[in-house]
Amino acid sequence: MRMILPAMQSQHDIRISSSLKLLVLSGEVLPLSLWNVLSNLLPKTSILNLYGSTEVSGDCLYFDCKGLPSILEMEKLTSVPIGLPISKCSTVLIGETGNSNVGEICVRGVCVSTGYLFENAIIPLNNAKLHQNSICKCSMVECGGQIYFRTGDFAHLLSSGDLVFLGRKDRTIKVNGQRIALEELEDTLRGHNDVVDASVISQKDQGDNEFIVAFISLKEKVKSAEIVKTSIRNSMINKFPSVMVPSSYVFLESLPMSASGKVDYAQLTDSIFSISHVKDEIGDIGASNLMQIIKKAICDALMVEDVSDDDDFFMIGGNSITAAHVSHNLGIDMRLLYTFSTPAKLVISLLEKNVLNNTKFGVNDIPESTIEPDKVNRFSFPESETPDPLGSKLQGHLSLMPHERNDDQADQSKRLKVDLNKYYVLEPIDLFCGYPWNSAPMCDSFSFSRCNKVMLEGGQVVNGTWQAQLVEVSRTRTGYMQELWKVNMEACVDASPLVVFNDSDIYLFIGSHSYKFLCINAKSGFIQWETKLQGRVEGSAAIVADFSQVVVGCYDGNIYFLELLNGNICWTFHTSGEVKCQPIVHAHRGLIWCGSHDHNLYALDYRNKCCVYTLPCGGSIFGSPAIDEEMPFCTLWLHELEVPVFGSLSVSSPHGYVICCLVDGHVVALDSSGCIVWKWKTGGPIFAGACISSALPSQVLICSRNGSVYSFEMEKGELLWEVNVGDPITASAYVDENLQLVSNDPSISVDRLVCVCTSSGGIFLFRINLDEGTGDHRKKYVVQKFATLKLEGDVFSSPVIIGGRIFVGCRDDYLHCIAVET
Repeated sequence: MRMILPAMQSQHDIRISSSLKLLVLSGEVLPLSLWNVLSNLLPKTSILNLYGSTEVSGDCLYFDCKGLPSILEMEKLTSVPIGLPISKCSTVLIGETGNSNVGEICVRGVCVSTGYLFENAIIPLNNAKLHQNSICKCSMVECGGQIYFRTGDFAHLLSSGDLVFLGRKDRTIKVNGQRIALEELEDTLRGHNDVVDASVISQKDQGDNEFIVAFISLKEKVKSAEIVKTSIRNSMINKFPSVMVPSSYVFLESLPMSASGKVDYAQLTDSIFSISHVKDEIGDIGASNLMQIIKKAICDALMVEDVSDDDDFFMIGGNSITAAHVSHNLGIDMRLLYTFSTPAKLVISLLEKNVLNNTKFGVNDIPESTIEPDKVNRFSFPESETPDPLGSKLQGHLSLMPHERNDDQADQSKRLKVDLNKYYVLEPIDLFCGYPWNSAPMCDSFSFSRCNKVMLEGGQVVNGTWQAQLVEVSRTRTGYMQELWKVNMEACVDASPLVVFNDSDIYLFIGSHSYKFLCINAKSGFIQWETKLQGRVEGSAAIVADFSQVVVGCYDGNIYFLELLNGNICWTFHTSGEVKCQPIVHAHRGLIWCGSHDHNLYALDYRNKCCVYTLPCGGSIFGSPAIDEEMPFCTLWLHELEVPVFGSLSVSSPHGYVICCLVDGHVVALDSSGCIVWKWKTGGPIFAGACISSALPSQVLICSRNGSVYSFEMEKGELLWEVNVGDPITASAYVDENLQLVSNDPSISVDRLVCVCTSSGGIFLFRINLDEGTGDHRKKYVVQKFATLKLEGDVFSSPVIIGGRIFVGCRDDYLHCIAVET
């Protein structure tokens, strides 16, 4: 079709557009880009896309392209669907995991041939006996099983009932557990403005790791291949997860073809071994120094001693988190590292593009916002420099580190875990025993989750001041923390807790890498129920507006809706990628919003068990969305931040600003029209969302990997205070809204506690002084370290602290409940 397009587009054949009534396409995938050209060229022509094979008499599925625009409003596609079965033909999809929406196309009907004729003998087709959309192993005829021809082609079932071709079975690979259809990548590459044709193959390195190579034929008179490669790579990064982006790009004048006129993939595979290894020679001293700076940044991020000039960053262990570290340390756009993934290519790119003025290489980094040093309260509490006066007292309450235990103690600990199965309670202590833990039941039901997100039953988000226990603690005194109980989750606990107050009951919901999702009594640590899911859980759970179900995403691509009281699965919605973000309740419309690594944001009606809206976002979704109940149900604006956003979004009150935390260390506040209100550059990458609490009015708390906690003024982005804990922070902070510290001096205002967890397992409690000041004196914030505790594993879980009790997951495989004591 592409070969005759130039003739069809010529003025001499303009009569074709008015006379051609029907165009039927078959035999190859119909890319969306080609359909766009044809539909514009032939606006009055009906275009049919057919699918089939020799074994099914040519074609067995058809799609009328008149229905494509409406489908594209709901689905993100790269090729035209192959549609529905023709008359007297039926199809089913057989998937590896029982998911009926993705799988191998199996065909039954009068169109299917008997077999292959070979030397007067008939060789049977590759058939399967199917029963209720699964392979039937029963040999009895009366079981109802039916014979289907297995085409070897994979497809995805759309909500419209149409199938979309994904690729051949032998052209479908798995990388890091994610299925990749190479044809889909080819279709996307062909849609680039500078590309004539493209083919993609997969290869394995010496470590048996799969990687993707793209072969591209460019149009004439294009820019340099390196510049086009950058454009192509950026386009792929914006549309696919990193595992689907080709690792290498090879430019050819034309693709090799077989005798049948199709791409010769075997010849492409052989050509990889004949491609000479090109080393870019950099002769000047500046380039040499730049190379050493880049290699040092990569070594620091990957914690290796040395890398070569041609080592691919992602092939030697790099990922999105370490890429953020490298790009931040170098002061470059993170996407450059994805495009130029070796030190040698990155050097050339930086020199050619003359971007040195935007990097830290000998150039002062000018922040977007500036503040006079004497107007910012900065505090530093490095672990190695600050003596802990409570050290001896803490030893009596903390479990011994592994290297401190003798054999008898170690055995006793193991027996204790076995006897109590999942959890154990430590000795009683004298802790803060007031609201809400030892008081009358709440009159309403509430849920508490990371970043001080509190929701009332009915779905109303609570932003007001809470009933809080007053505890008299002089500002000259400190406190300490002790573990009340912990639950063995059998694997790493990276998710953050969801705590639900329901009448007199207080439940905690959390999952782990063990595939298990638990409901725990938050007072005692007793396990109420547990449910085994089909993949590991990294995201936090949410509760629906009527508090009847708990919702959680999973690495298997599913979003699970579980009954609150017993953990039974009410409904499962399947996406095509891992689900790592926390679902968000949209109470006004009775929806649950949740994003996936398949690049889509879904609006789910849990009452009617259906998806009502799909929003393609162009990249994997890590953070949770933020809901503004007052805004209409449509896309109002799109703001390009140019840097990945891993942290969940937050909407401030009453301004309605959207707070975005970027992996390059920027904090950006957008107004309701998508315009930047203020922007600030922190000292390190940010992987968690902002914490906004009514207990700290007009403050936004941000945690950074440089070990600092920042407090910004909500309206203008002024830096109010900064405290450094001496270790990287990956999780969000949490403000205890149910506890107020007061001093014996009545002239001093009440203080609040902020909980921060470091990636190395440290838990810090900071006392925030909110003195207003008098006269012309501006408000001053005093930050004091109130208590510390060290867990025995890394912490990526954001804590929840309610009335002096801290709940947090840890990579020691435990969920911990920790009490604050004075």
